[in-house]
Amino acid sequence: MLNSRRFQAVFRSVYSEVTSTFARSMSSHIDASKLVIHHTTSPKQKTPYEQLLFGATFTDHMLEIDWDEKTGWANPVIKPYGNLSLSPAASCFHYGIECFEGMKAYKDKNGKMLMFRPDCNMERLNNSMKRLCLPGIDSAQLIECIKQLLKLDESWVPEKDGYSMYIRPTAIGLAKSLGVARSTSCKLYVILSPVGPYYKSGFKPIRLLANTKDVRAWPGGVGNSKLGGNYGPTILPATNANAQGCEQVLWLFGEDHQITEVGAMNIFFVLKKADGGKELVTAPLTRGDILPGVTRRSILELARNWEKKDPSLSVSERWLTMREVAAAGKDGRLLEAFGAGTAVVIAPVKGIMYDGVEIKVPTGDEIGPVAKKMWTAVTDIQYGRVPHPTWAIPV
Repeated sequence: MLNSRRFQAVFRSVYSEVTSTFARSMSSHIDASKLVIHHTTSPKQKTPYEQLLFGATFTDHMLEIDWDEKTGWANPVIKPYGNLSLSPAASCFHYGIECFEGMKAYKDKNGKMLMFRPDCNMERLNNSMKRLCLPGIDSAQLIECIKQLLKLDESWVPEKDGYSMYIRPTAIGLAKSLGVARSTSCKLYVILSPVGPYYKSGFKPIRLLANTKDVRAWPGGVGNSKLGGNYGPTILPATNANAQGCEQVLWLFGEDHQITEVGAMNIFFVLKKADGGKELVTAPLTRGDILPGVTRRSILELARNWEKKDPSLSVSERWLTMREVAAAGKDGRLLEAFGAGTAVVIAPVKGIMYDGVEIKVPTGDEIGPVAKKMWTAVTDIQYGRVPHPTWAIPV
């Protein structure tokens, strides 16, 4: 028998080997230099711009990278777009071990491709994968692989203002077991979808239903991660909102009905201050139930730069309640409201149904001046009209 000291030494040795093996397998090493490309032999016919629906058309190729806890990340592969073959027992199907990102690439007036803040999306993807106990990724290497995919399918990237290439990286657990446990293998893949303007007729302000019954996310939960499981449960409340003449759900939390998000977007309000200035308000990221949107982040950074030059504008990340919004509406202090997200960039709000009464936003069917300024600033960078050294990344 091993004595106590000998047993401890053996245990430490075995434990060290196991943990180091796990650490190696969970490492972020993806090597873009080993990317293998298999070209399609059956190119698809491209959809005319005017017929593009969001997320309904896909390009000729996709990127795939497999991971296994014993061998780590395999070499990345670009191959013809096609269906996946998965085990019926794969953990992504049974326990929601799945996360994704939404990002875009654009073409400037010279036909040069630009990606908008891909480093922010990779940061969020890493955080989502960590929450699911999936391996980390090397952001720069994955971005390089995505660039190669974009170059291969460059002819699919629309060359028209208001159009872009939507990029969907996705990670899914592949463990073939019905036990609730960390997935020992996964697949990371990226597909591309050319998209047109979210609103075909320009800005179309939307009406919201302030939902006092359902909750999108709880503090300490996974609302700050982009997991597939966050979205499925929102479909029924959204359907109910549509039946009541509202396009989106305004998600609330707590007895005081704190405003969190709208649909699958972050939301901003513009309120008149006592001194006649304006306050731009959005929910903070402090308790883990708000998704850190890249468009949200961009709007806040732009607004804080403007705030330095214009003391009449203040930027706040604070909990705004429906009671405060209702009071501001009555007092004439509610000036604007708009959603913000990758798909739409800016979605103006014209009214909020709350406890059977509509709180009307004075901008009505128009886009407000703050939202318009934000739209212009963000899209000018996305399309390269205004160069930005870190937000608009050449492909």
